[in-house]
Amino acid sequence: MPDGVRGALVQRVSARPDGSLDVSWLAAGTSRLPLGRIRLLWEPASLTGWDVTAHLGLATTEVHLASWTGAPDDWPRLVRPTVHEVTGLCAALAFATNALAASNRLSEV
Repeated sequence: MPDGVRGALVQRVSARPDGSLDVSWLAAGTSRLPLGRIRLLWEPASLTGWDVTAHLGLATTEVHLASWTGAPDDWPRLVRPTVHEVTGLCAALAFATNALAASNRLSEV
């Protein structure tokens, strides 16, 4: 991981089982993750492979989503299903929240 970064922000996750995981570097000075966004951090494991962690941005905080300790070199294939499902869940929750807000506004008219 380059100096001066806090991890990688997931930009896009393919729905295909062998699909890609597109990320961009997240600057070290970034205060916190936006709602529903996922940050990945990977470091060499003590013996072999990589220690990978994922954090999820919530409305008021960010939480530890998952850890993969000693993941093999092809760790993005291991991480991708979890990241894909959580990204989809967050999108669905955001849609439902917006629909509920719209419904509440209409009922007040």
